[in-house]
Amino acid sequence: MKKYAAELVGTFWLVLGGCGSAVIGAAFPELGIGHLGVSLAFGLTVLTMAYAIGHISGCHLNPAVSVGLWAGGRFPAKDLVPYIIAQVIGGILAGGVLYLIATGKAGFDVAAGFASNGYGKHSPGGYTMQAALISEVVMTMIFIVVIMGATDKRAPAGFAPIAIGLCLTLIHLISIPVTNTSVNPARSTGVALYVGDWATAQLWLFWLAPLVGGVLGAFIYRLIDNSEN
Repeated sequence: MKKYAAELVGTFWLVLGGCGSAVIGAAFPELGIGHLGVSLAFGLTVLTMAYAIGHISGCHLNPAVSVGLWAGGRFPAKDLVPYIIAQVIGGILAGGVLYLIATGKAGFDVAAGFASNGYGKHSPGGYTMQAALISEVVMTMIFIVVIMGATDKRAPAGFAPIAIGLCLTLIHLISIPVTNTSVNPARSTGVALYVGDWATAQLWLFWLAPLVGGVLGAFIYRLIDNSEN
């Protein structure tokens, strides 16, 4: 159970740190951290937790990562569902804590988005559903390629969290305008449930696309991997 608890805590931190930076810090008057700051915050959550719990659970923090690693032969099928359940619970708990903090400010309106992912009129840049689908699939695909490569036993030891955290930062720099960046169904679910309405209606895409991207990433890495295995 310890590895499942680690995934819950790690995903809690990812959602609280990443979405919290978007909800609370991004547009703070004059000193707001903006697009760059939110991107960095998501990367830092993964970087810090990878060092904290990587040796316990592998620090997936993301159903798409767990599915991708399973598809890549790096993760046992028996742990797949428990990991996903723990990750989703961690995301929802983080969304609840963030909601309690955010509503402490007069005038806060959860319907404004609450860092939820969306497309069409709910995309930060007004991108279509097709654009959102392509973005989420491709970004998750590359994320899995980086994760599998950085954690390969032939890669330099101890540097995987840095590569993975920076990759997630870059993904956000590219795709926040498109979907507010998911690449993680647990992250999307953790805040969408508190918004309801359009956020939960569009949540399907932010499960489907990352999971497809995760499997494609595993396939691509295995295709280009030059190990004998």
